[in-house]
Amino acid sequence: MDVPTRRRLLPSLNAIRTFEAVARHQSFTRAAAELNVTQSAASRLVRSLEAYLDLPLFVRVSRHIELTDQGRFYADLVRDALDRIEAGTMELISTRDGGGTLSIGMLPTFGTRWLIPRLSAFQALHPDIVLNLVSNDGPLDFAAQKIDVAVRFGHGGWPDAIAEPLMSEEVVVVCSPAIMAGRHPLSGFDALEHHRLIRHATRPDAWNHWFRSIDVTPAALHWGPTLEHFYMVIQAAIAGLGVALLPRLLVDDEIQRGALVVPYNVRVTGPGAYYVVSPKAKAELARVRAFRRWIIEASKAA
Repeated sequence: MDVPTRRRLLPSLNAIRTFEAVARHQSFTRAAAELNVTQSAASRLVRSLEAYLDLPLFVRVSRHIELTDQGRFYADLVRDALDRIEAGTMELISTRDGGGTLSIGMLPTFGTRWLIPRLSAFQALHPDIVLNLVSNDGPLDFAAQKIDVAVRFGHGGWPDAIAEPLMSEEVVVVCSPAIMAGRHPLSGFDALEHHRLIRHATRPDAWNHWFRSIDVTPAALHWGPTLEHFYMVIQAAIAGLGVALLPRLLVDDEIQRGALVVPYNVRVTGPGAYYVVSPKAKAELARVRAFRRWIIEASKAA
């Protein structure tokens, strides 16, 4: 069954371009010079647009012209639309050979600990791509954050975006060596009742998930500070502010050099996974496809 098509209600593009130039210059003469047409041609195109809309866009005041209220509204709308078309056109031209600037939204600690140390490999494969890194772990908004692709932790439910899984994460309990040498070392799970549990602001249920996974029901929980970034959680654990639950891949360095201790030999996979996420509108840009392919392969090798 054929789906009926809807004809777009759009005026002439030439008339739109001319109107925007006249509105910006507040002059038919200067707009005509910019567009390399005659003043009469510019005036005729604007009159055709007014006839199409069936309303006046300009009024003549003394010896100059001014936008009407409707004209001012339409000028703002048209200018924004033409700016976006121009930016998109320039972007496609600059990236047709796989170059251009790639803006990557990265989770702060994941980006610092995992992504950035590996980016030289991507850069070596794609030397014509200029990287721009934007650190953010709040809600994902590609337009507001001006990013082309992002790495996020979650369950894959980002609207108007293509999300491809990268890796799950093993989470481990860590504490400072001072806690292990103190009055209540973490020799058993019940010892956690004597310590404050540090939480990450975006993973409020992480501890409960960990207890459920190992089938332990603590008699009491004492909450410590809730911190915004994993780097802050790591530093709080090193400082002895409590016991932390952290992704192993983000805290390996501290464990290796003895700044933190893993008291329990249990393996727990956190809920959710890391994803590479790109808006549908940019998913097929060469630089975005190149980054998606690379980071998926890099995550397999990690």
